[in-house]
Amino acid sequence: MEMQYTNLGRAGLLVSKLCLGTMNFGPRTEEADSHRIMDRALDLGINFFDTANVYGWKLGEGITEQILGRWFEKDKRNRDKVVLATKVYNKMGEWPNEKGLSAMHIKKACEDSLRRMKTDYIDLYQMHHVDRRTSWEEIWQAMEQLVQEGKVIYVGSSNFAGWHIATANGAARQRNFLGLVCEQSLYNLTERTVELEVIPACEHFGLGLIPWSPLAGGILGGLAQAGSRRQDDWAKQRIAKYGRQLKRYEAFCETVGESPADVALAWLLHNPVVTAPIIGPRTLDQLEGSLHALEIKLNARQLAKLDEIWPGPGGPAPEAYAW
Repeated sequence: MEMQYTNLGRAGLLVSKLCLGTMNFGPRTEEADSHRIMDRALDLGINFFDTANVYGWKLGEGITEQILGRWFEKDKRNRDKVVLATKVYNKMGEWPNEKGLSAMHIKKACEDSLRRMKTDYIDLYQMHHVDRRTSWEEIWQAMEQLVQEGKVIYVGSSNFAGWHIATANGAARQRNFLGLVCEQSLYNLTERTVELEVIPACEHFGLGLIPWSPLAGGILGGLAQAGSRRQDDWAKQRIAKYGRQLKRYEAFCETVGESPADVALAWLLHNPVVTAPIIGPRTLDQLEGSLHALEIKLNARQLAKLDEIWPGPGGPAPEAYAW
């Protein structure tokens, strides 16, 4: 099938409607297989790659960014094809200024990410979490400097509340700066809290929403698959918590004639605020299987049935709880 593209929020930048998440590259997927997955993603038209400086989970090493860097080095033409997103905030060393969103850490973290990924610029630099100890004047000054130097093109957020988005973009507007163009949030059929205030904030300020964990850590991919793939305590707890709903959900997917994983992705793509769910394939088969979700069109009755199985918070705030 032909890949579909959309704007990244209010930006003119076009990105694929599926985003390749790289968190498995290194810890769960060997480097050679990671490179093959990225090769195939480009072949399929996926041009949006998401990573973070902490992925790889060895303090300060940026293992996943290094894997991307060696892939770019193998064929430098790939860098121009990819919309490259990474993140800053989390702890990258033992010293006190090696974390957060101080101007010092933003500058150092950006330089380190550029070096590891063997690139001169980052297309989308995302704040991995809000830093309540640092003023927006300081954060935006640091981001503006990176933009002026050509090291960053767009800025995004991750795990922000609605009021954080409003405050950040209000401060950016006062500085005549573009501000946030997207927000990366936990969003799937089992986790719909962002519908209260984050999604309305994204809509109001023109941010694209990039859902992470669209399959709820795999449990929306099917109980059989989740049970065989993940036996950790977290997965067991989630399956125990949502067992009845998951069975109803799988029965619904059978009536639609689609796999649970594809329906979960398709449901997200029906929301006009959603830019691209992040898929995190460990194998080529998982990557290629995700594309079918782009072809699925759920009708109003089917969407209502999903709301019945997986109730949301009742819409946006304050209507969801005030009356």
